[in-house]
Amino acid sequence: MPIRLVARQTHSRLMTWLTPIMALALSLIAGSVIFSLLGYPPLTSLYTFFLAPISDLYGVSELMIKAAPLAMIAVGLAMGFRANVWNIGAEGQLTIGAVVGSVLPIYFPESDNALILPAMLVLGILGGMAWASIPAFLKTRMNTNEILTSLLLVYVAVLVLSTLVHGPWRDPGGYNFPESVVFQDAASIPGILSGTRLHGGAIIALLAVLTVWVLFSRTVAGFQVRVAGLAPNAARYTGIHYNRIVWYVLLGAGGLAGLAGIIEVAGPIGQLQPIISPGYGFSAIIVAFLGRLHPVGIIFASLVLALSYLGGEFVQIKMGLPLGIAGVFQGMLLFFLLASDVLINYRVEWRKSRTGSLVGSD
Repeated sequence: MPIRLVARQTHSRLMTWLTPIMALALSLIAGSVIFSLLGYPPLTSLYTFFLAPISDLYGVSELMIKAAPLAMIAVGLAMGFRANVWNIGAEGQLTIGAVVGSVLPIYFPESDNALILPAMLVLGILGGMAWASIPAFLKTRMNTNEILTSLLLVYVAVLVLSTLVHGPWRDPGGYNFPESVVFQDAASIPGILSGTRLHGGAIIALLAVLTVWVLFSRTVAGFQVRVAGLAPNAARYTGIHYNRIVWYVLLGAGGLAGLAGIIEVAGPIGQLQPIISPGYGFSAIIVAFLGRLHPVGIIFASLVLALSYLGGEFVQIKMGLPLGIAGVFQGMLLFFLLASDVLINYRVEWRKSRTGSLVGSD
């Protein structure tokens, strides 16, 4: 065998932070090969995908619009992943948060009360938490697998949304399109940068990430979550109630996903539609791991994933490529990240020469 993997005595902290960069570099190389096979010049295509979309202020603002929900959802998921609670259903919690938060502008379309927008955000958080409480209840009472239950609830949530916008919540003046009424100004998140679509949701997302950072690094609850994930037996010995941790992290992640959902419909979209997310709940899983489950890393990772969405739309317009190319890049990024993570616990050792001396190792 030309090379072999040798187990490290301790985890490599260098590789922990280096492998996301390696995964990104490998994704770019693989992407250039794919563009070449499709008959497009690789360098021009990569420039069009990654740099052209953010070459002006409007493009940068669009990047932040897409990064905001990703960061908000990912930092919530990271809380659970650190406690070994695998919530895969953030997309459903986002959807239900958007649905519950939209109750007020749909049933009171003429209201200009200044409290309607804060109330919508609170309802969105509660909706996401309520949806996340289902897998939490099933896991703590019946020991079900939260991966399966939270994932299956995604499809239920999408069906709930579809039923509402095709039925009782369809706008009677909307020419039979499956959409709700357009939210009034009082129920819409205001913009924060003239000439762009950037809205206050970006600030809310940044505050959410900072809040989770403080909770994790400065509170007893954050310490208990970390201990429960790193050493479950030690956590039980010290009196940490694991079921309580499960409820904490699932409700926290659900609330943040629900908040992201209502911000999306009260911000860029402006109404309920059958599709309100291009898969932010699933992409946030990649963001969480690419950011090493750390709030600061998640901010940078959310910008990378947001750029993949923006670049996908850009190459579709400029080069006629299918929009699914964004999903291809996201998939490659996750694949290379998981593959590179092997180097955290193992080092590469090259085969020995005929004289028995080691040819090389990392």
